Amino acid sequence: MTREERQLREAIIAKCRWMNASGLNQGTSGNISARYKDVMLITPSATPYDAMKPEMIAAMPLEGKHGSWSGPLQPSTEWRFHLDIMRGRPDVGGVVHTHSTYATVLAIARKPIPACHYMMAAFGGHDIRCAGYARYGTAELSELALAALEGRNGCLLANHGMIAVGANLDKAMWLAVELETIARQYYLSLALGQPHILSEAEIADTAKGFSTYGLQTPKKPAKAKPGKAKKAAARLAIEIKRSRT
Repeated sequence: MTREERQLREAIIAKCRWMNASGLNQGTSGNISARYKDVMLITPSATPYDAMKPEMIAAMPLEGKHGSWSGPLQPSTEWRFHLDIMRGRPDVGGVVHTHSTYATVLAIARKPIPACHYMMAAFGGHDIRCAGYARYGTAELSELALAALEGRNGCLLANHGMIAVGANLDKAMWLAVELETIARQYYLSLALGQPHILSEAEIADTAKGFSTYGLQTPKKPAKAKPGKAKKAAARLAIEIKRSRT
């Protein structure tokens, strides 16, 4: 195992522990995967996160026999949609699946999330779809999830939970948090009445803004002239001497 791979395995475990501590997930119901070269690293099945070690993370080849794996423990029972997402979406480097409360409540009600907040633009479209129901771990669920994720970075799973995907593990977890946040906001706005939904044009405009967000180059501080620094120090010394007399 290379140092780089070990660090990624450790990051997966850290993210698992964080999502439970933050309330984004409960028990071992969630699962996380990350792309590493030609394999997918994924959390093992039914293993408490606090007891998880880097060596326990399962590795599944992204090419070749579907479903083959290596490691001391079996991969998560949800490995199918993780693997199929990674195989079908070269842009995806991390997948986070949780049973977060508000996203799951909406999934139980089979309610997709419309553009109730401009952050919907982070998911690649005007809504977050709700995939149809199929038993966990099945090929049918994987097919439904992939359809709901077409052109999107997140979806709900009917009577189940949610999936968030990103270019890397950090981005996927960030989007998982955003999805649960939007789900909570939408749920609460429904309690007040009829939420106002943003138009496709407004979401597209936000997406344009996101394309340059965080890319600004910080300005370098202006260099002080040598003479000014010495004069300032001399004035400060005079002021301190006066204050003591």
